[in-house]
Amino acid sequence: MNMINTSARSDFAKAARAQLLYAGLDELRDFAAASDRLRLALSDLAGLGDDKITKRAERLARSLDAFEPSVTMIGQIKSGKTSLVNALIGCPDLLPADVNPWTSVVTSLHLHPETEGFRNSASFQFFEEDEWDRLVSGGGRIGELASRAGADDELEKIKRQVAQMREKSRNRLGRKFEVLLGQRRDYGYFDKDLIERYVCLGDDLDAHEEALSKGQGRFADITKSADLNMERLALPIRLCLRDTPGVNDTFMMREQITIRSIRDSRICVVVLSAHQALSSTDLALIRLISHVKTRDVVIFVNRIDELSDPAAQIPQIAESIRATLERHKGPVGAQLVFGSALWACRALEGDISKLPKSSLAALRNWAEGPHEAGPDGDRPDPVAQAWALSGLPALQAALADRITQGVGAATLQQIAASGLNLAGAVAASDRLVAAPGAGAKANPLDAAAAQRRMAEISNSEAASLRAEFDTILNGFSERIDRVQTSFVERAIASLVVHLERHGDSTPWTYDPTGLRVLLASSHQVLARKCQQTFETALRRAAGRVVELYCAGFGLGPDHIRITLPPAPPVPPPVTLARTIALDLSSAWWKRWWFQKRGHEAYAARFHDLIKTETIAMTDDLRHDLAPAARDAAVAAFDAFLSEQNAVFASLMARQRDGARSPDAYGMRVAGPGQTARLKAVVADLEIFAAEGASE
Repeated sequence: MNMINTSARSDFAKAARAQLLYAGLDELRDFAAASDRLRLALSDLAGLGDDKITKRAERLARSLDAFEPSVTMIGQIKSGKTSLVNALIGCPDLLPADVNPWTSVVTSLHLHPETEGFRNSASFQFFEEDEWDRLVSGGGRIGELASRAGADDELEKIKRQVAQMREKSRNRLGRKFEVLLGQRRDYGYFDKDLIERYVCLGDDLDAHEEALSKGQGRFADITKSADLNMERLALPIRLCLRDTPGVNDTFMMREQITIRSIRDSRICVVVLSAHQALSSTDLALIRLISHVKTRDVVIFVNRIDELSDPAAQIPQIAESIRATLERHKGPVGAQLVFGSALWACRALEGDISKLPKSSLAALRNWAEGPHEAGPDGDRPDPVAQAWALSGLPALQAALADRITQGVGAATLQQIAASGLNLAGAVAASDRLVAAPGAGAKANPLDAAAAQRRMAEISNSEAASLRAEFDTILNGFSERIDRVQTSFVERAIASLVVHLERHGDSTPWTYDPTGLRVLLASSHQVLARKCQQTFETALRRAAGRVVELYCAGFGLGPDHIRITLPPAPPVPPPVTLARTIALDLSSAWWKRWWFQKRGHEAYAARFHDLIKTETIAMTDDLRHDLAPAARDAAVAAFDAFLSEQNAVFASLMARQRDGARSPDAYGMRVAGPGQTARLKAVVADLEIFAAEGASE
């Protein structure tokens, strides 16, 4: 009897939690329904074509099933970011909320809709040996900057701390230390203890020796990334949440890892603490989000439960955040959401009585403000009210909107465009059988000649696109070289003027904002050229393919329709957020400044310092971002050509065998029923291809 009651209570708690998590996901549910309609259209299409068309349609359906938009969570240390992630995944106590500043772990939570037979799993990737050496040798990025800026005492302090961490890692792991680097560990389950073993190590290394002896944090400082696969109640589609370490830690050892996570996700949630919403000390954070589209940034101000008067203070905090963003060229129009991860987690547990008295008082204060609710004066359920006021429904709605209107719409558009091309092949194939030569040109090409022509079109167009992108990337490289050289020259000129006016008695600083602005402008030019080149190449290749269809099969231009896929987006230039020496505090510059003697020594040393610093930034653009943009465009173009080759091969086979023996060929004979079904499929696909995304 007790077991039955326990099970019933568990089911009730799960249903109550699912009801809370359901809020704010209306747009994702609409997107899931649209995906189902597109999947059904692809299934119908697979049943209308030959084996080649069927396999292509099934492949498109699988790519639709694999769609997993990702959201990167960034923020200040101790902003409650991990607690917010726990609330979003519906597991209030899963991820450790106090990740040590030494660790460099990005935790990707792959959330799946409820599916019968689904099993949780986990994968942990360790750093390669050279990656870990670069991460810790010299104190990481902050050590590099300290070294170049001449802050020898800070550098030695950092090196001692890093050496301590490295030695503790070796002692803890023993002989396994070198063996584990570069390896990956996979598990068919996960729990809090397992996660803590790989991603959590407390703030004080010495204070956690007892925890380490129990296995907690055992592998944390050599773990590069963690991937967890789990079900999430009430979620209609797959979703990836990336929890990153705080960006404002002392050593900046994870800065580049977080930057890459933002670039790969495109949607970014910035988590701030209501007590320190945004200030001049968060310039690194502002730099990170200033290079992401405003539309793709959501700012969640957490811990409003710690405010004494949320109703009065929140409007003031919002005004302060917007003013700070405007002053420092951040995304002024980014959506602001205020809330409390603590309220959300307690609501998911079904008990808000455990909240501190001050937090309950803040909840009542916020509820009595603009959020007073309850139809006909009914008193709202305390748990539901806490969830509503926690900001989680509003955050989920903001993410759902950005997914469906952005990457989601683009994905549906791309898949539908490919489906339309396959449907066009089916229609043309039916035409070849039903009315050979209808609207045809005389003397179509023989099969061998047509196949050679198709291969030549594919090879030459692919080669042309690659050559055009080589030109674009070379031009981009030259442009950022000019920007870098101009910046260094202007900075040195400013330095000389300062020395002439003030001598070396007053430290001199120089704002690197101008460099970032010019590099961002260069990125915009790159993005525009990439898109234009891709679209021009697509139209050119499609035109040649249509001409071949007409010549090879005796079809008229009006019998062939090719739908072009959208251009892949160019990654945002978030690498421009890298911290460089000019971003550091004046104390280091004072020390660097007063070590020099003579104008020439100042200018020469500064030239070397700032050139080295800016090279790190420009090299990321030159050798990482730009090639990634090229590779994405080339891959999409190759996929289009591969699709057209499959369509062409299908038509060739139908022309050769279909009219004589359609059953042997595997193609259903065209008839009124198939024609009507095909028209219905095309009509559905056209809806998705037309809606698309305004990327």
